[in-house]
Amino acid sequence: MAGIMAASAISGAADARGRRHHHHRVHRLVGHLSYTPAYASIVVDVNTGRVMEETNADSPRHPASLTKMMTLYLLFERLEQGRIQLSTAMKVSAHAADQAPSKLGLAAGDSIDVESAIKAIVTKSANDVAVVVAEALGGSESEFARLMTAKARELGMMHTNYHNASGLPDDAQITTARDQAILARALQDRFPQYFHYFSTRRFVYHGRVMRNHNHLLDRVAGVDGIKTGYIHDSGFNIVTSVHRGDRRIVAVVFGGRTAAWRDARVRSLIEEHIGEAATKRTAPLVVEGWSSRSLAAATNAPPLPAPAPPAARDPAPSPRALPASAATAPIRPHPVKTVTVIPDAAARSAATGRVEDRPAAAPEQEATVIPAAVGADLPAPPARPAASTDEAAITGNTPPAAELPARPRGPYMIQVGALDDESDAKERLARARAKAHGLLREAIPFTEKIARGDRALYRARFAGLEKSQAEAACRSLKRSEIPCFLLRN
Repeated sequence: MAGIMAASAISGAADARGRRHHHHRVHRLVGHLSYTPAYASIVVDVNTGRVMEETNADSPRHPASLTKMMTLYLLFERLEQGRIQLSTAMKVSAHAADQAPSKLGLAAGDSIDVESAIKAIVTKSANDVAVVVAEALGGSESEFARLMTAKARELGMMHTNYHNASGLPDDAQITTARDQAILARALQDRFPQYFHYFSTRRFVYHGRVMRNHNHLLDRVAGVDGIKTGYIHDSGFNIVTSVHRGDRRIVAVVFGGRTAAWRDARVRSLIEEHIGEAATKRTAPLVVEGWSSRSLAAATNAPPLPAPAPPAARDPAPSPRALPASAATAPIRPHPVKTVTVIPDAAARSAATGRVEDRPAAAPEQEATVIPAAVGADLPAPPARPAASTDEAAITGNTPPAAELPARPRGPYMIQVGALDDESDAKERLARARAKAHGLLREAIPFTEKIARGDRALYRARFAGLEKSQAEAACRSLKRSEIPCFLLRN
């Protein structure tokens, strides 16, 4: 009898636990159904800049942890400029350590190297690490947020305001789906040497394994980044880059009720549009330097209005029910300078004084800038028959004939830095050639001045390389902690 009573008591307790669990499941389900964050989306063909789909793409939204894309943009920029290295240690302040989760759990007084910080932000979406980066680069998080907003304006992100480096809730921190698509494309175009970090699946830090919140990396073919985010007022968000063959798209979704809903929605958008994407790059690279006025002039559109705080909730479509494609208005294009090494006919003309025919550029071709060789400020290469870059077109000076060899040149170049002072850029070129002399002995060194808002930067580059030479040079330079990435001319 006692055994029967005991069994009955156990069964009753189990039933009670089952009812409680059922109640909690129903409560969560009802909560998910009643939670309707504001929806927005956009899909952009990276090769052409064409908008393939958009819904509420210019409606204000909170970026949440998508904010960290811009945090990393500014960090990559400092790496490119050589101001910091991947091994540089950054101190953890009390303010950084005090950030809300998700976080790495750093303590005040600790330090973290730059590469570990990148991986922690990409995988763990660590808020404490984002603030460490902000304070290391900007002095304070508030000053860094000002730099983030200024950079957004330079990229043409006119609806974006940043007030912190992590994306933690702030009513004034807003963006749009279109702006986030611009930022994703800029990260790809400006920092191809660092973009691979966004596909990091897992990161081990002090024995702890952190896995990327972007589950599409393992589940959807061609996904190579870039960032997820969530706060209550924004819902579950994602910016996704997809590369299949020669086709590349960026898809952005705001306002998922759950992470699974968001993932299903963006996956539907990807599969719907990736097959329509172009296979040839015709869009200019997304770069800094465009104002709202120039943006409007280029697209025959009025200047964008000032950002407004998020308002009414826009209904979100079912992940399976895709809206009609709105593939008419291109994403805002951004001009880019290209560097041209003069073809052999032009080089022979410069060396001999005889004019040779060369075909005229097509009307739609981007204007080219032929930068001056660095020349006497670098160790001179071995003397060869004369050739020339068209330095006179820029400076009015003719470079010494022995500076540039006349042999045919490869179509690749490398960049070893972008610095505030031209003399520093020339010094970087000299240092790079000294470190990789055998690989860069016959490459053409030059500096190129570019505008960044109200200041100038000087890119330090070597042109005239074959791809294998350029790749080998970058490997050698990176071992010497000289930043380097490959560009096709």
